[in-house]
Amino acid sequence: MAAQDFNFLLATDSYKITHYKQYPPNVSKVYSYFECRHKKGAQFNEVVFFGLQYLLKRYIAGRVVTEEKIQEAKVFYQMHFKQKVFDEEGWRKVLERYDGRLPIRIKAVPEGRIIPRGNVLFTVENTDPDFYWLTNYIETMLVQMWYPITVATISREFKKILAKHLKATSGSLEGLEFKLHDFGYRGVSSQESAALGGAAHLVNFCSTDTVAGLLMAQRYYNCPMAGFSIPAAEHSTIISWGRNREKEAYEYLLDQFPTGPLAVVSDSYDIFKACKHIWGDKLKERVMERSEDSMLVIRPDSGDPTETLLEVIKILEERFSCSVNSVGYKVLPSYLRIIQGDGIDLCSVEKILKKLSDEGWSAENVFFGCGSALLQKLNRDTLNCAFKCSYVETNGKGMDVYKQPVTDPSKGSKRGRLSLRRNSDGLIETVERGVGKPEEDMLVTVFENGTILQEYSLDEIRKNARLWEEDLSLSQHNQDHPTGLEIHQKHIMNGVH
Repeated sequence: MAAQDFNFLLATDSYKITHYKQYPPNVSKVYSYFECRHKKGAQFNEVVFFGLQYLLKRYIAGRVVTEEKIQEAKVFYQMHFKQKVFDEEGWRKVLERYDGRLPIRIKAVPEGRIIPRGNVLFTVENTDPDFYWLTNYIETMLVQMWYPITVATISREFKKILAKHLKATSGSLEGLEFKLHDFGYRGVSSQESAALGGAAHLVNFCSTDTVAGLLMAQRYYNCPMAGFSIPAAEHSTIISWGRNREKEAYEYLLDQFPTGPLAVVSDSYDIFKACKHIWGDKLKERVMERSEDSMLVIRPDSGDPTETLLEVIKILEERFSCSVNSVGYKVLPSYLRIIQGDGIDLCSVEKILKKLSDEGWSAENVFFGCGSALLQKLNRDTLNCAFKCSYVETNGKGMDVYKQPVTDPSKGSKRGRLSLRRNSDGLIETVERGVGKPEEDMLVTVFENGTILQEYSLDEIRKNARLWEEDLSLSQHNQDHPTGLEIHQKHIMNGVH
């Protein structure tokens, strides 16, 4: 949908159209918040906050209400409900009083910040008492924040695992930002999810083939070029030569790309024979002519990821030899590396890198590509994202409100006006019931009455999300290390982030 065709009045769940008739009489304020609920035994205990700036710029900022859009919504909802429930008068007031800009205030955590689950991430409230119904009207759109937050969080968990093993087996973190390549463009549900998810991955890494994510970072986060790629073969460019000309296909690629890194998928027929007899024999001299800046990256793409990769690296060692780095781990010649992009998720990366190190190999030897496990195998419940009302004002009197289901205590919600602070123990915590001190509040007003008040560049976001020493020792399964999160929080609180 083109930007000019987007109708904000139609961007909500149907039932919310009727909610202006359901709040108590004389209500003047509705205040709600968004969080990733804490859940005992959850895989992830902290989240990366990212994506709000895009949603605000793309859908909420500026003049979003016009007479034409009011009339379109009026007709649509009449057909949809088969009765008059659309608040035409209310929307026309927004148009006349605010020139179609939304009288809403949003306070949020700075993008890129690492926040323990169970804490407020942003709050929403109406700034004009006549528009109390707007706060939760925009819930539908704002809760879609679950997606970039979840991708950015999972991507950073990959980074923790890669950093831990790279540091342990090489002595440094050099090249970490290129260790996980985004292969997910074709596997997502839409161009927009590719853009949001692709940009969320770029908070943590600089390696991607998802062009949509690069464009989002460029257009909405002031980053001219957030990620990089290299020439790479796919099966169609190899098998089009025919099975009997596999060697010619590879040789042609070496001719076409004599300088710069080159990735070649090599499992179209037999990955082991390709490594042993073609790359390691017939084309061995051609491969050895290349340099570290023009490395050949061999890509297996089928079979058990761990077993296949280990067999490939052993064959390459046999054919090209290896050296031992400063911390005692084996490294292939600098002109030769491997990228594993099939069957990759958090568990398989941990398994592969552990097996490699057990066999004496450095993580320097391998890169990873990830598609669906990075951008698609997730949902709103992965981090238990929720948007709830916590405070209202009626007849000029404020009241803290909450839900507390007897059947599921984990769905209990927060009460009153909220703020986020660092407490005296150095931990991030949410202060409820409006008793927080403004000077301690980590939430920043990013949007008010149609205007974006605070923007973040991708460079700033990356700094907020960077890893620290304690991240290298934490498992991504934080429930296995219950004290690890507390240590991490204390480091954050001591001003490192």
